[in-house]
This record gives sequence, C-alpha cells and structure tokens, in this order.
Amino acid sequence: MRDLVTKLILPVVLLLMWLDPVRAQAPLEPLRTETPPVIDGNLDDAVWQESPYVTEFRTYAPDYGLELAGETRAYMAYDAENLYFAFRALDSEPDKIKRSISSRDNIARDDWVAINLDSFNDQQSLYAFYINPQGVQGDSRYAGGVEDRSVDLVWYSGGRVDENGYSVEIRIPLKSIRFAHADPVRMGVIFERHISRRSQYGTCPPLNPERGESWLTQMSPLVFRDLERSTLFELLPAVTYSQRRAMDEGKLTTEEERGDISITAKYGITSDLILDGTYNPDFSQIEADAGQVDINLRYQLYFAEKRPFFLEGHEHFTVAAAAASERDPVQSIVYTRTIVDPVGGAKLAGKIGSRNTLATIYAVDALPESDSLPGGEYAHFPILRYKRALSEDSYIGGIYAGRELRDHFNRVFGIDGQVRVTESSTLGYHGLFSQAKEDSPSRRQDGHAIGLHFARGTRDVDYSLVVKDIAEDFRAETGYITRAGILQFSALLRPKLYPASSIVRRIDAELFTAQTRDKFSNLWETFNHISFQNYLWGSIIFKVKYSYSTEVFLGEQFKTGGFHVFGGGQFTRQLYAGVLYRHVKAIYYSEDPYQGSSNRLTADLIYQPSDNLQFDLSFIYNDFYRDSDSRKIYEYPITRGRLTYQVNRYLFFRGILEYNEYRSELLTDFLASFTYIPGTVIHIGYGSLYDKVRWANGEYVESDRFLETKRALFFKTSYLWRL
Repeated sequence: MRDLVTKLILPVVLLLMWLDPVRAQAPLEPLRTETPPVIDGNLDDAVWQESPYVTEFRTYAPDYGLELAGETRAYMAYDAENLYFAFRALDSEPDKIKRSISSRDNIARDDWVAINLDSFNDQQSLYAFYINPQGVQGDSRYAGGVEDRSVDLVWYSGGRVDENGYSVEIRIPLKSIRFAHADPVRMGVIFERHISRRSQYGTCPPLNPERGESWLTQMSPLVFRDLERSTLFELLPAVTYSQRRAMDEGKLTTEEERGDISITAKYGITSDLILDGTYNPDFSQIEADAGQVDINLRYQLYFAEKRPFFLEGHEHFTVAAAAASERDPVQSIVYTRTIVDPVGGAKLAGKIGSRNTLATIYAVDALPESDSLPGGEYAHFPILRYKRALSEDSYIGGIYAGRELRDHFNRVFGIDGQVRVTESSTLGYHGLFSQAKEDSPSRRQDGHAIGLHFARGTRDVDYSLVVKDIAEDFRAETGYITRAGILQFSALLRPKLYPASSIVRRIDAELFTAQTRDKFSNLWETFNHISFQNYLWGSIIFKVKYSYSTEVFLGEQFKTGGFHVFGGGQFTRQLYAGVLYRHVKAIYYSEDPYQGSSNRLTADLIYQPSDNLQFDLSFIYNDFYRDSDSRKIYEYPITRGRLTYQVNRYLFFRGILEYNEYRSELLTDFLASFTYIPGTVIHIGYGSLYDKVRWANGEYVESDRFLETKRALFFKTSYLWRL
C-alpha cells in the first residue's frame, strides 16, 4: 500500500513542491491616515472623503457577471495599528432591507457586506468579516476548501440604514489578525455584498466564471506601509459557577456545586506566530446542543465545536480530500470534541517564513472514573500540523494526531496536499497511516486511509471524482471517521442552467454515483442519485431528489434509496420557512439487522416581527417500519422553540423549550448574555429537564404529568486583557 501512495502522490508533490506563488494584479493602496474614523456607520469622516474606493461589483450567484441591484462602494484606509474599511450600499427599496439586531454570527439571512482578507497574500487562507446593516458582526476563517464560522475575532463595526440604503464602518486591529513580518505588508482582498430578498451575491473584483469558486486565486492585492508590530499579549481570566441538581428518590438534591477560576494567555512570538496556553480551562457551553435523533445509528452523532480555546487556528487542521463527497467516511482527522474534559492545554499556530504554516495542540483530558479505572485517568492529545505553500493555492502538508493513555494509544500520521491543475480544477490527496494498541502489544493494529479528490467548477458545470481506500484497522480516535474497511469510487456531475425566466433563475441538475466495496464481507454497495435544485424568485429554493442505493451491514446487503423533497426560503423580510421530507428504505442497526422503511421530516420556521425579536421553531420527525410485517418499530419527534430578545448588539435574553416525544422529556433553557467583545462576557443560564414519571412505592413509574428530574444553574464572567 505504501508503494501505491508513492506512485499516486509523491510525483505530484516533487514536481510542485518549490514553486513560488504568483500575483499579476496591480495593487490597491489604501489611504494612510493619522485621524481615524469614528466607527458609527456614518460616512461623514474626513478619511472617507479622501480614501480610495472600488465600486465594480458583479454577481457570482445565482449567476456570474450581472450588476448588483444597488450600487456598492468599498473604501480602504489604515494607520499604524488598525485597518479601516467602509461600505456604502445603495438600495432603491430601503424598507425591504433584511436586517436584525442579533448576536454575532447570526446574520446569514440578512443583507450584509463582507471583507475577505488574505492577510499573508499567499492564497492559502483568508479571514472573512461580515457586517449587516445594523453593524452586527459575523466572522470566519477559510483554508483547505473549508470555511470555519466558529471563529470569533476582536474587531469593531457600526452600521445604519437611511432612505437610500445603508452604510457600515469597520476597524480591524492588527493584533486580531496574523500577517507577514515585512515592510511593506502585502495582503489580498475580495469585497462582497449579499442582497437577501433577491438572493444576490456579488464581489469586487468580479469573480471569473471559468475559475468557479477559487477565491484565493482572484484576490485584489493590498499594500500597507509602516505597520506597527507591537508584541501581542492577551490574558483571559474567567470565573464560573455551576450548580446541578438531580432527582433522588423523588426529590431534587444537589448533585454538584462547583466554582472555578481559569486563565488563558496568548503571546505573539511574531506578528504571524502565536502561542496560546490555558490552565484549568472553562470549556463549558452556554447553550445545550439542539436535539438530534439518537437511536438506530451506525456511527456517533456529530456536534460542532463551540469551545473558544480550540477554535482559533482550527482551520489549519483540515486535511485535503477529506469530506470530499456525501459518502466520504473520512470527515476529519482532528475533531476536538473528542477532548471532553481537558485540564490544560497549549497551542502554537502561525507562519514560519513566507510559505510555512505550523499549528500544534497539546491537551490533557481527564477521563471519568469507572470500575476499571476507579481513580480515573488522563488522556494526552499531541497534535501537529505543517503546511507549505506552493504556487497559487496549492500546498503540501503533514499531520500527526495522537491519543495516548497508560495502556493504550492511537496515532495517525501522514501527508496531504492540494494541487491547482488548471484555473478551474484542483487535485487533493492524502495518505494517512494509523497505529493503535489496546492493553498489550499483542493487540497492535495498523491501518491506512488514502484519498484522491479531483474537482472542477465553472459557471456552467461542476464535476468531481473521488477515490478512497480505507483499511479495516484504520483508527482515528482524535477525528470523526464514520466507517473503516472500504474501497470507494465516486463521481459527481452538476450542470447549471440559466432559463430566461423571471420565476426560475437557475436550475442545478445533479448526478452522483458511489460504488463501495465493504472489505469485511467483500460485498459491493451502490449509491446513486439524481436531483434538480431550482432557484426561484426572491430567495426561494425547491429541490427534488431520487436515489437508488444499497448498504452493507454485518455482511448483509440492504436497500437504502428513496426520494427527497425540499422547499423554502426567505419569503418576506420577517419570515423564513423550510421543509425537507424524505421517504427511504432503511436498515435497523442491531446484532440481528433487518430491512425497513423510514419517513424523515425536518421543518424550520423563523419569524422576526422586529429587528430585536426573533422566534425560531423547528420540528424533526423520524420513524421506522419493518418490511416483513409493516410493524412500526419507533417514531421519534423533537419539537424545539427558541425566543430571543436582543436588547442591543451586546445584550440578549433567550429562552428555549424542547420536547422529545420519544423519550417523553421536556427541556427548558434560559440564558441572559452580555458580550462586549469576544472574551469579555457575562452569561447567566438556568435550565431544567422534565420527564413523564413519578416516584411511587420506592420506584419511578410512568406518568401523564411531567416531573422535574434535573436542574442546573450556570454563571460565567470573563474579561479580555489585551496589551
């Protein structure tokens, strides 16, 4: 198998390894100012009268090259410590501008403008700063083909709506981003605007339709001179208090009462290399994960990472050719929620030189006590990632991810990379190997995972080819791998049509096939679908999909195909609704599996009667019928309502009510949250769990009424000191 890796991957690597990145565009030179603007959304500051601006915005969705519905100007300026940007977004129907006063990162359905900033000008990654018309922020990091929206950076913004549209202003402290240690400093930028009610997305510079979504190769270069390189030092002390009560013989009693002090520090070794350390970290979440159907599963559920310490630099751990198709079992090699209860950790992330990226994590995780481990144990997580930039957005990388215990270890290591083959196509690859030992050397297991992913995307058609070979004994305990022991070939073809119609603006037809050999049984399974997604007037989407598929489980082949229907969109400024219904053949996963069928429904409704108030309602329903006798084995409905009142950009109150009918459980959750900037926060939470039981004659028995069985109170405050 190592010979196969050598033949497939190393020739490409050796050919491109030392090529230099190339840029051909004339640079933009923002205005250097000694009088910074007031960040209030009002463009009356003198700096905006003098600074250069760009205005040639063109759409990239639903089609390329069209003028946006309103003129847009993006202004640029800077001083020794900050970058400044402003937008003037004109709109002939200002009363229809979709906006909200919400918590950060909750503006995807609003109108917004954005700055996509390649701060190293190396076409490997970018920061994205999103701002809605009220000045509410969203941010993300993009690298390795994946946008990570869980990032929270410290920056400042203001916005206001008027009779001609809206304006926003942005200040980005240089301490909040990483950039090259050089003078002048060169960065890359793409300015972006979204008009919600028209579902229009546009950029300046306009994107080339023959390059598809290869944004990193289409940036306009920016030049900044004499930037200050002060040493970054941040200190984040946090105080938490929690009280948990649980039912004991019919009465709520205190199960745990705990107060903690934690501290996290960040030190900038250079402007592009940052060291983080944390002691006794608070990794608690301020809101419970939304309920999911958690029965009849072949693999564990996936929950997004929300803990701040793990979020910065998270994008560096993305492995090329992972999550390459909807049937790809290798989703990630580093899934930090496998670190459940860390007692401490350290990170080092950033650039070494112009083309080398380094990211490391070391965390110690406290394992719960058990019969076999009465005193508990610690798991150690050493993780190391290296990437070297090649030409354009190509790169080669290496990764090591380990989980070490006293009598057990799991280690994954290997190489990956991406090669830009043409201006519209890329080839991604990885060759990974794992080693695992349980209890004794005689139970040593070694495995491999090899992946190749070729993708091409243009205005008119997208297609991709994926090859995956995963050994039976491949293990990645630090990652999220849904299945081992397969050989898989898959292909996707997505032609895009643009009818001359005011109702249907675009149709994406999709053909997908995946052929998989299960190595444990030597049986083949197939997955094939055809779908049509229609982009209708406004932002409405309608999609139909039919699949024919089989799946091998415990040496048997079962049918799993069916049809899917989705419809939804932002119907008015106040109302979003979406419904997905699926009827599929399904497997009952057990030691004695059997064939069945399933109905699956997901519905979402978001109603926003004012800029400050929002009501979210979601409903999930799954059932399963056994084919042999048409018996209903289970039905699993979950209803979740969330009401949020956002007093201003900093303070909100949120209440959640979730009913799991399958488990007869009612969850209530209340949160009051104040966030001035990421890190400077106060959270107060209170929640309860109710079950349909009662205590009678020394035991719990079913009841028609709810009994509170758990209660929790949570308080957290922290303050970010930045020197």
